[in-house]
Amino acid sequence: MKTIYLLRAIYLEAFRSLGNYLVRHSLKLFAWFCFALILIVLYAFLFRISTGFAFV
Repeated sequence: MKTIYLLRAIYLEAFRSLGNYLVRHSLKLFAWFCFALILIVLYAFLFRISTGFAFV
């Protein structure tokens, strides 16, 4: 019974650490993706302003 409890504890700790790793890296990836999208929008807006696009 002690062996089963120890195996259960090892697996719980492994998946807990894996979850933190995945969440941390996926949020970092999402933040860089959002930053890239904001840069694309700013580029498009400045391009339209520089070419004299009528926004009305």
